[in-house]
Parts: sequence; structure tokens; C-alpha cells
Amino acid sequence: MAEMPNFNPKVVVYLKSSSPVRQSPSTAKVWGQLYFFFSVFLTCCGVNAFHTFLKTEFSEENLDFWLACEDFKKTRSKTKLASKANRIFEEFVQNEVNIDHETREITRKNLSGATSACFNEAQAKTRTLMEKDSYPRFLKSASYQDMSRQAASRGTSKRSHT
Repeated sequence: MAEMPNFNPKVVVYLKSSSPVRQSPSTAKVWGQLYFFFSVFLTCCGVNAFHTFLKTEFSEENLDFWLACEDFKKTRSKTKLASKANRIFEEFVQNEVNIDHETREITRKNLSGATSACFNEAQAKTRTLMEKDSYPRFLKSASYQDMSRQAASRGTSKRSHT
């Protein structure tokens, strides 16, 4: 399996934005050509486009949880680590995120000695679910297909002008 690129926590800000999602057709083309799940996270418009798609499926909590875990891993203060861990568990793991009972219980136990790795197993399960299930549907969605067509037409248009 390919290694995940370095994550930029600033993309979380874009998810909180109330403005409409602006997708870049040229980057959209790359997401489909690579069929590499984390390529969508290389741009904020990729995260926004995938998040918007997940909302239509009522499963955006998986991406929200994954992003919260990435931000959590950057926490250095032990005090903040414990409080953030409890908040993430209550907000996502306890009820929202689609993980099995065993993983949920392992994560609950990890909270007692919260480290930056306490959500790793739950995050990996969520990643696999999105990668194997939601992301392929995203690539087949009308919004992705439109972005891909726009990218193809822009590429053709640029070549004809050179």
C-alpha cells in the first residue's frame, strides 16, 4: 500500500467554510487517473469535493473523524492531548463513525493513557472504509465526472494553443 502524503491540517478550515466548493478540474483529473485515495487530500478543493460528495451519502463523519485524528496527532501538550482525545471519542467514535465494536472498545481503552496514537486503529478502519467504498463511488459520481470532463477539455484547449 502506498504511503500517505504529509497532511496539511489547514484543510480543516476549508471544510468549515460556508462558501460554495470550488473544484479545480485539472486536479480532479489526477484524482481519477491515479485512483489513489490520498491524492484527493493534496489540495483543499480535493478535500472539499470529497467532503461534499460524502454529505450526499450522509457519511461525511468518516472524513471529519479522519481529519480530526490528523489534527490530534500534532498535539504536543499532554493536557490538551487528553481533552482532545475525549472530545474526539465522544463526537465521533462513540456514535458516529462506522467501526466495529472491538475497535471501538480498544479505542475507549486507549483514552486512559491518551497518546497521539490512541486513534490509529479506528482511523485506519475508517480510512479503509472510505478508500474501498466511498472513494470509488466519488470517482463515479456526476460531480467528479463533470470536473474530469472540464479538466480534459482544458487540457485539449491548452494543447491546441501551443
